[in-house]
Amino acid sequence: MTRFALTVEYDGRPFMGWQRQAHGPSVQQALEEAVFSVTGERTAVQAAGRTDAGVHALAMRAHVDVEKPFAPFRLMEAINARVRPAPVAVLGCEAVPDDWHARFSCVGRSYVYRIVNRRAPLTWGAGLAWQVPQPLDAAAMAAGAAALVGRHDFTTFRSAHCQADSPVRTLDRLDVVRDGDAVAVHAAARSFLHHQVRSMVGCLALVGMGRWPVAEVAAALVARDRGRLGLNAPPDGLYFVAGDY
Repeated sequence: MTRFALTVEYDGRPFMGWQRQAHGPSVQQALEEAVFSVTGERTAVQAAGRTDAGVHALAMRAHVDVEKPFAPFRLMEAINARVRPAPVAVLGCEAVPDDWHARFSCVGRSYVYRIVNRRAPLTWGAGLAWQVPQPLDAAAMAAGAAALVGRHDFTTFRSAHCQADSPVRTLDRLDVVRDGDAVAVHAAARSFLHHQVRSMVGCLALVGMGRWPVAEVAAALVARDRGRLGLNAPPDGLYFVAGDY
């Protein structure tokens, strides 16, 4: 038995999320079916994070255990051939120790949230970014983001369905960067709560639109009340960027 670490890119639009589920297609299902087609083995593909419906990945880390002997490159090529036409690609594959785990060995996760700040409708970017037609003040958004960095109780910014034991997380990075009509929010932490990034971005967007003062972000955080959440950003613009090991 060999454990292989995979680096996976995917477009989340056709999927109900990463995790296999009964009521719709998932990234995990697409990969597991491809692995079965290649190896004849029913085996689980475990990921560093469970992205929601419509959320994308640039380099999701995952692992799979395979009994048959395969060179990593050959396994990667075979999976990519079988997973089509699903918008999923294995970018890298390597053999790792048996105790390496895509989720539990991960010590840091990074996401980027992409906003397109323009009035003209999105064409090829539809579903791949959040279009905000109102002008956004990126400097004000960055000021609001600074209040969220550090170790806090993020109850306000987590889904009511979040299954984490504690709402306390340490946010290592939350940067807002504008480049023309593109606004990117970069977030990094050891782990995130369900909907945490989307909830933070939604509230920062309210600040950027002028609908919230900068201080309201800190006030919402301190309230520790989901009812104080101003806006949960749509999944379209969220991308898993990297896992640190």
